[in-house]
Amino acid sequence: MREITTDVSQAAKDIAAVVADATYVVIGAAVLGFQRAQVRRQELNKRIAEPRTELEDRVASIRSDLNQALTGLDSRVEEIADRVEGLIGRIETVVAPFEDRLPTQARDLVRQAHDQAREARTQIRTRLPNPAA
Repeated sequence: MREITTDVSQAAKDIAAVVADATYVVIGAAVLGFQRAQVRRQELNKRIAEPRTELEDRVASIRSDLNQALTGLDSRVEEIADRVEGLIGRIETVVAPFEDRLPTQARDLVRQAHDQAREARTQIRTRLPNPAA
């Protein structure tokens, strides 16, 4: 009977050792699986980041080009506005002597039209982009 007890005790010890080894193998496999998942996640983040960085670089380049174009456009608009103002001033200077010859009601209407035109030009100028800003 002693042999049977010894065999059962030995079998129990062997089973416990096998269970412990199996537990270690399962835990080791889980750790390796987790590490592999982490590595794949990092690789995926790198693959996603590359096109994003390239896209951000392209957007920054386009913004820079657009800002340069708008800066040039602002100065051109300002130059054109100044030329138009000068032309309007010359026309008003030439037309002013003829206005004085108009009847009073017509002269008042022409002056009102001039005032409204000046107001419209002022409003347009305030709405144009300011290159100094």
